[in-house]
Amino acid sequence: MNAPVRQSQAEVLNRLYSMKLAQIEQATHQGNSLLNRVLEAEAEAIFNALKLAK
Repeated sequence: MNAPVRQSQAEVLNRLYSMKLAQIEQATHQGNSLLNRVLEAEAEAIFNALKLAK
């Protein structure tokens, strides 16, 4: 994959990861542990994809 595409993909993944962290914070404040675990798993998957994109 060429550098501009990789950078664009990394930017999108960064935004998704940031949004997912905000969702985790909101779920934590609401005390929804099941949703929190699902969101954490999603955040981990996004983070792993982000590591590969860089």
